[in-house]
Amino acid sequence: MNNVLTLLGFAQKSGNLMLGETSCEQGVLRRKVSLLIIADDLGESARQKFIRLCEAQGVPYRVLSTKEVLSQAIGKSNYGLFGIANKKFTRALIAEIDAR
Repeated sequence: MNNVLTLLGFAQKSGNLMLGETSCEQGVLRRKVSLLIIADDLGESARQKFIRLCEAQGVPYRVLSTKEVLSQAIGKSNYGLFGIANKKFTRALIAEIDAR
């Protein structure tokens, strides 16, 4: 899990991370997001909305950890949606998450 958090931090610092519902939704619809990470404790209706959106748009997604843990990795607080806008980060994150 530490590698996933480290990669999220790198994505944030390099400007390849979209945060929150509005920017993630627009990023998925505009094909800017190549991976959506959804916090496990995000509200059920929001989680289902974004899972359906990702499936409809063909964007991979992963549900993991909590808003607190994921947000701390990027130096923010209380974010539950993280859109990755870089294919290299996406490949690395999927490999790390799926290896758990």
